[in-house]
Amino acid sequence: SREIRKGFISRDVDSYVFAADYSQVELRIMAHFSKESELIHCFKNNIDVHTRTASNIFKINPDDVSFNQRRTAKVVNFSIMYGAGPFRLSQELDISMKESKKIIETYFDTYPGIKTFMDDTLSGAREKGYVETLLGRRRYADGLTSSNMNIIKAEERACINMPIQGTAAELIKIAMININKKIKKSDLKSKMILQIHDELLFEVPKTELDALSCLVKEQMENAIKLSIPLKVDCDYGKNWFEAH
Repeated sequence: SREIRKGFISRDVDSYVFAADYSQVELRIMAHFSKESELIHCFKNNIDVHTRTASNIFKINPDDVSFNQRRTAKVVNFSIMYGAGPFRLSQELDISMKESKKIIETYFDTYPGIKTFMDDTLSGAREKGYVETLLGRRRYADGLTSSNMNIIKAEERACINMPIQGTAAELIKIAMININKKIKKSDLKSKMILQIHDELLFEVPKTELDALSCLVKEQMENAIKLSIPLKVDCDYGKNWFEAH
């Protein structure tokens, strides 16, 4: 599907397509919410979180983690973070329930703060009737009082999910507003043309490439202050494929 990106080009031959996206933003937000010391350590010291998780799951040295093992750890990091249980994880990874349960146990042993955050989030949702993002937007958790266990489980996953993804949505929208103001204030001809999840796409004249790159990176990394640094990766090209 990435080939489709080659169809998105600048309308001006003297301009590039410039892409900027947050690196592992939801895991960073989780680190902030959960205060999980191991995650915070990884992000503050530029340690690859997926490699770190793989190292613990497979009980091997980080330097020995293979591409497929890192990919498995990436699935685990995001699946468990959003409330996936042993059955869902076993389907995601095509493994047995026994293996899946063992992975989840190892994961929570590695990142106990995440388990505490998830438990506290659900406890708070039952007590208050809602969960909220870092900036206070709420999602009401009416499904937790259902008599249908499937509805309850789905609501629990949503309650864990919403503060993380909702905060990520706030983060990039604040960044977009601030970037737009800075572009206008600096009288740049560059244009912000598209948002894709945690990525922003721009059309930038070649003469403004350095200025826009600095502007965008600074505004995205400082849109909201977290307890760990936000990281933004930038690149450019004659089309979206080359840019990202």
